[in-house]
Amino acid sequence: MTIIKTGVCSFGLSGKVFHAPFLTVHPGFTFYAVWERSKDLAKEKYPDVKVYRSYDEMLADNSIDLIIVNTPSYTHFDYAKQSLLAGKNTIVEKPFTATVAQAEELFRLSKEKNKLLSVFQNRRFDSDFKIVKKVINDGLLGEILEAEIHYDRYNSSLSPKPHKETPGPAVGVVFDLGSHLIDQAMNLFGMPEAIFADIFRMRPGSAVDDYFEVLLYYPRLRVRLKATYFAREPQGFIIQGRKGSFIKSRADIQESDLQSGKLPGSKSWGTEPESESGLLHTEKDGKIIRERIPTLQGNYMEYYDSIYNSLINYSSPAITSQDGINVIRIIEAAYQSNKEKKIIDIQQTNK
Repeated sequence: MTIIKTGVCSFGLSGKVFHAPFLTVHPGFTFYAVWERSKDLAKEKYPDVKVYRSYDEMLADNSIDLIIVNTPSYTHFDYAKQSLLAGKNTIVEKPFTATVAQAEELFRLSKEKNKLLSVFQNRRFDSDFKIVKKVINDGLLGEILEAEIHYDRYNSSLSPKPHKETPGPAVGVVFDLGSHLIDQAMNLFGMPEAIFADIFRMRPGSAVDDYFEVLLYYPRLRVRLKATYFAREPQGFIIQGRKGSFIKSRADIQESDLQSGKLPGSKSWGTEPESESGLLHTEKDGKIIRERIPTLQGNYMEYYDSIYNSLINYSSPAITSQDGINVIRIIEAAYQSNKEKKIIDIQQTNK
């Protein structure tokens, strides 16, 4: 079996939680190298990993097949560009880049170098999103007319990480949580025709946006995306169709399990408690039903399976760089809409 030697650009939360465990468990990958400027946190947990003190040194290692750019969002473009120029296949954490122009430059560069370029959008593989997608695709609600997707939290405190609270490129909740919601919406419904956005600050002392509501316009559908830090009773997914409704909490357990040290791969991995089952209220076989339906298992390993198949079998990854470009295009339009207080035609932004 071909092994993909992988270098990770940092060993903070995402490196520890979302990448190293999967690179370690997946038989097709090895957590081969990490960039840590002064600490040896990765080596304490993974004694065989190579530690590089500079990015240039890690990129110069010709045995590395794949680089994961999981550094602060404002560095994504520069580090991903350096990785591609060094001839490495590259995964970029969300948000992909700060601008569409940057995202398109990376796309062109990946084609020139004939290297994989993918965006790490793990929320496509959450248990809650997977069951929502299945209910829609199975036609249980009929034609979808309205959808709400929330990413709600309750936390009025500012992040202790300065890069998350300092105004600058690709900073704020629209780039952070919005990247997930927009990707999920477009995976379900495709690119919208137009967008309206309200972006705001609610936390005391916040210098970056921490609330948004985005309305996506489709020919026969409206999709509302919302994130806030002041929801003690968070919402998840509310899907309305001609035949009925489906309501599902955002309850995937993978992140909390990974943070507690659990490794992926068990039979029960990504299994939500039964209490979080979605509520289906619809018409089936001529009868009105209102029942709880079990949630599908979440599994971020599916993303890594996709990357492996793409590198070995030259298939398209589950999340492409074009997906990343589309998300940033919507984010740019959202900020334009908020500034101008008007609906923005997405077709015009494509020109």
